[in-house]
Amino acid sequence: MTEPNTLGQRLTQPGIVLAPGVFDALSALLAEQAGFEALYLSGASIAYTRLGRSDVGLTTYPEVADTLARITERVRLPVIVDADTGFGNALNVMRTVRGFERAGAAMIQLEDQAFPKRCGHLDGKTLVPLAEMAGKLRAALDARHDAATLILARTDALAVEGQDAAFERAQAYLECGVDALFIEALRTPEQMDAACQRFAQRVPLLANMVEGGKTPLQSAPQLQQRGFRIAIFPGGTARAAAHALQGYFANLRAQQTTSGWKDRMLDFDGLNEVIGTAELLAAGKRYEAR
Repeated sequence: MTEPNTLGQRLTQPGIVLAPGVFDALSALLAEQAGFEALYLSGASIAYTRLGRSDVGLTTYPEVADTLARITERVRLPVIVDADTGFGNALNVMRTVRGFERAGAAMIQLEDQAFPKRCGHLDGKTLVPLAEMAGKLRAALDARHDAATLILARTDALAVEGQDAAFERAQAYLECGVDALFIEALRTPEQMDAACQRFAQRVPLLANMVEGGKTPLQSAPQLQQRGFRIAIFPGGTARAAAHALQGYFANLRAQQTTSGWKDRMLDFDGLNEVIGTAELLAAGKRYEAR
């Protein structure tokens, strides 16, 4: 299992935390092998990969909890998990936090959208009242078993109510006692700087980098210079995988063989090496009958 307290410890140290988006145990394993120090389990990417659908509130608590548990069983990196709206009211939030904590979450993200929620970089979002969201966050904080399991409050208010209202919500959520803030879909460098100027000295701020999204795409060092402490690239993994598979399937359909694609894929032995087949078989051998 992952160790949730490691992320909190890391956030007290210098340097931004770069967390790539993952959507299953294999993508998490590959990210761990690439040397990252944290992962972001993207709700949107679960919708893309498990449902073949858009991020419009179709993903459910059991689907995310199951995916999270499979990831934390395979890798030891701390996982920031997208819990959407908590999948309901304050009581649902409590169930979500307890379940995700048992499944190994290091940080649990909750947002203030009303149902049906949607990707933070899609238009047409709606919000729950500030007081309702504050209650949900207090419920989340009360529900966790260990204070080392961090609660991340996300507001989508900027697109709906404007910058001032978004900052007012973020301030209210911070006063609830959350461990980190996420002001979604900041649209300009000036808005990013304003958010950091108001909050970055008091709490870790998360920046969400979406290729083609509302927020200007920047590198982790650039975001760190502005004042952000966490940078996520949540959907890039799924988009890269989709692009690669489009090419692979088009080539296979046209050529009727994979021989022309071999230099762009792992072979049988290569994949087994990545996933540790030899080590797994050796472990099983210790329990064979003697």
